[in-house]
Amino acid sequence: MIRIGSLFNKKAKLWIAGRKDIFTRIQNTVKPGGKLVWFHCASLGEFEQARPVIEEFEKQNPSFRILLTFFSPSGYEFRKNYEFADYVFYMPIDTPANARRFVNMINPSLVFFVKYEFWFNYIRQFKTGNIPFFIFSANFRSDQHFFKWYGGWFRKQLKGITHIFVQNIKSLELLRGIGVMQVTVSGDTRFDRVNSIAGNVKAYPVIRQFCEGMKVFIAGSSWPADEDLLTKLINSDKANYKFIIAPHEVDKPHVASLIEKIKGHVVKYSEADSDNIMYAKVLVIDCIGILSHVYQYGTIAYIGGGFGSGIHNILEAATFGLPVIFGPRYQKFSEAIELIKEGGAFSINNEEELMKVVLSLHANPALLKEKSQIARNFIQKNIGATGIILKETHEFVICH
Repeated sequence: MIRIGSLFNKKAKLWIAGRKDIFTRIQNTVKPGGKLVWFHCASLGEFEQARPVIEEFEKQNPSFRILLTFFSPSGYEFRKNYEFADYVFYMPIDTPANARRFVNMINPSLVFFVKYEFWFNYIRQFKTGNIPFFIFSANFRSDQHFFKWYGGWFRKQLKGITHIFVQNIKSLELLRGIGVMQVTVSGDTRFDRVNSIAGNVKAYPVIRQFCEGMKVFIAGSSWPADEDLLTKLINSDKANYKFIIAPHEVDKPHVASLIEKIKGHVVKYSEADSDNIMYAKVLVIDCIGILSHVYQYGTIAYIGGGFGSGIHNILEAATFGLPVIFGPRYQKFSEAIELIKEGGAFSINNEEELMKVVLSLHANPALLKEKSQIARNFIQKNIGATGIILKETHEFVICH
């Protein structure tokens, strides 16, 4: 199906092209001998979860080489030159022959997969080769096939994993309920990642100039359904904010279509300078890779995806003390559920609800300050997963 899709879809084409002659490239690149640890992520979001573990592992174990793989082009293409990895590749497709060939070729001492990456031929190969294999930042739900009447085979595969580090108690209880006992609640490593970003934030002078002296509403990773609401909010002119929109897709046609819907002066980040930014009401971030740092300039954040398959990363905004707003599809994200309970996040279903939340925070500075502190405290009390994971796996590092 992906091969057919590659005829029409750019990402599918990259997915196919990236795996062409993959074993030849690996054989010519990965040097034999020495200790190697393999980290695997599905895409860019999972990479952000892996990043604090990779970087701290490298710091603690400089004798190890680090191999990083991705399933998706959006992860590989953006991080193929990641400075903390010795090698970066696409993951060969999960077939018995591929798994056996790849594992024998790289000969890893330890393996770490992130969150939802259950590739069963690889898992079987790790068990056969007695290779310590860990999954971290995992989040299990009762509707997953592991917990269904027909999930016996899948449950058996989970028992072959050396150790699973989960985000919450609910995941622990679900796993122990099916006899998977090698589980630790470590939390979500994304908290460590966003806390690190806030501590090493990059400055963007032209964005600072755009925001100076104003309250700023930042919409991150927005999709068309989100942008329909956002443009109505902007065009209503009821809130005295400046707006930054960072669409999830930054191709020229989409950015042009977004700008066309907005009344008033709009500037694209790629064209912004100290002159045109002075008169703009809206700044559109038409590049990727800077959003997590842009939140430093915000007052309130809107996180996209909640009218589609699910919301994007809310923690990047919360770490800077921004109350976050998102659409109705957030139930698979424990951090969103918890932050709503604590009062630092809001779920909305339509334009009227979005307007109500924004105007209430705008009209009440004390309330805005309270929600901001809740968001910031939420991050601080949840950091530390990286340390737990590396402490619990240290004995396997020593043995290799």
